[in-house]
Formats: sequence, C-alpha cells, structure tokens
Amino acid sequence: MRALHGHLSLRHLVVFREVAHSGAVNAAARSLYLSQPAATQAVAAVERYFGERLFDRTSAGMTPTLMGRRCLERIERALAELGTAMGELLPSSAGRTERALNLGQLEALIALVKHGSFRAAAKALGIAVPTLHQAARALEQVSGTILLERTSFGLGLNRNGERFARHAGRALSELQQARDELGALHGDERGRTVIGAMPLSLSGLVPSAVLQFMARYPLHTVELLNGPYETLLRALRDGSADVLIGALRQPAPANDVVEEPLFDDPLTLVVRAGHPLTRCATLDVSQLRQFPWIAPRLGTPLRRHFEALFEGLGVPCPTGTVECNSQVAANAILQSSDHVMLLSERQVMADVTAGLLAILPHPLGRVVRTIGLTLRVGWRPTEAQQVVLDLLRLAGRYTPPLESVARPQRRTVRRASDALSAASGA
Repeated sequence: MRALHGHLSLRHLVVFREVAHSGAVNAAARSLYLSQPAATQAVAAVERYFGERLFDRTSAGMTPTLMGRRCLERIERALAELGTAMGELLPSSAGRTERALNLGQLEALIALVKHGSFRAAAKALGIAVPTLHQAARALEQVSGTILLERTSFGLGLNRNGERFARHAGRALSELQQARDELGALHGDERGRTVIGAMPLSLSGLVPSAVLQFMARYPLHTVELLNGPYETLLRALRDGSADVLIGALRQPAPANDVVEEPLFDDPLTLVVRAGHPLTRCATLDVSQLRQFPWIAPRLGTPLRRHFEALFEGLGVPCPTGTVECNSQVAANAILQSSDHVMLLSERQVMADVTAGLLAILPHPLGRVVRTIGLTLRVGWRPTEAQQVVLDLLRLAGRYTPPLESVARPQRRTVRRASDALSAASGA
C-alpha cells in the first residue's frame, strides 16, 4: 500500500511564491511569520516535488529559473483555486487554512468524488480505508468545515465537500500541468490530455484528431472518457477532464464552463432497413405514430429536438417509449424491431451504408443540433494540449458533408392539421 502524497503542503507552495516575488528567503520568511530554515525547507520541498532546480541562488538573492517561472504561473493558479474554495467555506480564515492543507488530503477528497465511496476510493489509491478516513477527517479539521455526511450508502461528501473537491481537482490539475511543462522543456512529452467524448464525436471526429496528434507526440497520453453528459461535465469542472466534445447545451450549463461551436449536425429519423415507413413515398403523421419510438434521455439536446418534432407536427409526444442513452443499445433495438428514433445522421451513417439501418428526412425540414467543445473558464492548456484542441477544432470545422448517395429520396410528412383538413374535404 502506498501513502497519500502528504509530503508537500500548500504552505510550501505559498513560501515558494513569496520567495519568487520577493527574491529572498529572509523576506518571504518575515512576511509569512516563518523562520528562515522553515522557508528554506519549503522551497527545497517544492524543488523535490518537481524534480528541478527552480531558483538561481546568488549573493544578490534568488531568481526563478525558466523552470521556476513556469512552475510559479501554475502554482499561483493552483493557490487561487484553493483560495476560492476556502473563501467560500470560511471567508474569515481562508489564508490560514489554505496553507495548512496538503496534497494527500486533496487527493483523498478528489478520489471520494470520483469513486463514490471510501472503499472504492481507497482501492483506487492503493491505501487502507482507515488511512483514507484519516485524511478526510484531517481535511475537515484544517478547513473547520464539515465535508462528510452519512447516507444510506455509507459515509460520503456533502455539498461543501463536493464544492471543495471541484476546486481541489483543478488545483492538482494545475500542478500536474506544471510537471508536464517542465518535462516538455527537457524534450519529454510524457504529458496527459483527457477528452470527454460524447457518442457522435467518437464516430470519427475525435479518432481523426487523436491519430494526427499521436503522430506528432507519440509519448503523450490521450485518454478518452465516455459516459452520460452529467458525468463528463463533472469531470471537466473538477479538473479530471480537460475538454468535452459533443452536442452543446446552449446556453452553457454552468458559469465556470464555456461552449465553442464547431459545426451543425443534421438530425433524421432512423429505422431498420426494410422498415414499412421506407416504402412510403409520403409519410402521414398517423403513420409515424403507429410505430413504437425510442426517445432520447430527458435533459439532453436530442430530447428537446424530439419533443419539438411532435410539437411542430401538432400532436402529443408518443407514450410508452423506450428511453435510451446508449447508441449501441439503440442500434440493436432499431435493427431488430419497427421502432423509430430521432438521431444524428452522421451517427448512423456506417450502419446505413452497411444496409442495417435506413434514414428518413426530418419531417420539419432541415433541423440540426450544434456540436462543439466545452472548456473550463480560464483553463490554460499546455503546449501539447493546445495542439490537441487545435486538431479537434480543425477536424470539427472541416467535417466533410454527408454522402449524398446514402440519403433517401425526400419524403413529405403532413402535419396533423393538414391531415384533418384533407380528411374533411374528402
């Protein structure tokens, strides 16, 4: 079992920042009410953590090296995140409590959020459950705030704990980026970029960008996260993901993230190959309603388009639908039944080309959803991460048009009011 990274405290980082700004250990020690040996040890601890000499030491004082300046920028951003967290919890004592935190306590908190329980978090960290309990309780004592609560599932984080963990995750992400940037300065590109990718982006856009990136940065790790949007958004906000790509919410779902559109994604009706509707030259609303539907999950942009479809046709949404958020499951249901689903045309084009599925034009004409990037406000990528972003933007903005050969002939769908008018005139 390994211990948590408790050897480096936030006080060490604060001392490093003060020495960098003042140019002298003595001055930093006086401003922080520390002894000179304690300040010297703090700087040494930071240099051990990053594995670099971060100051040029002369008789005139201490000047940050190039490596030191890079670290300083990231350390200041990390301390700002933790200062914000402590300011939200204990405004009157933010500076004092911030300095008493250590990386082990922050790591424990983040693991609890990510894994959902002490047992799972301790297993992921490779430590005993009591050790994790001790780290979490120590963090409560330092912060002076209750961060844990007992639920029917056991001991977990309350809202204060989750909010604090979000800032803590961003702070540790900044420190990891600093280490990656130092490695890059030595020609070592062993950094890491985590992309939260929603289903459409995985079908071609992200793989294309990642392959181009890996050809230039073969030692850099790119991790692709897949899952519900809420899970991916939480990972982005707490620093465990660097960028999301997929359908935008418009407006952005939180004030600490920003959305960047890339391209418009056409929506279509999808059925199995040979479905009765594929033989209809003109579709009537009643025909659409006589078949079972797969509905997108509540709260998603696609669900809003699904509801708008029936509202535009002047009829209620179908009942007794299958609500599905899995593209694999949806495809399996579509291929083996007469269900209908509103989906991205690009998302199913491979199955259409293979003769497994068929597409019908959207009854209301051209309807699109916007695909793009979601980033943390104020996030500053490393050089390698910037290349990943640029390649994702390039792949998104130059997404080729859909193959016209795969498109069916245009069919018209009469609204409910049109159908009624036609029936009354007959």
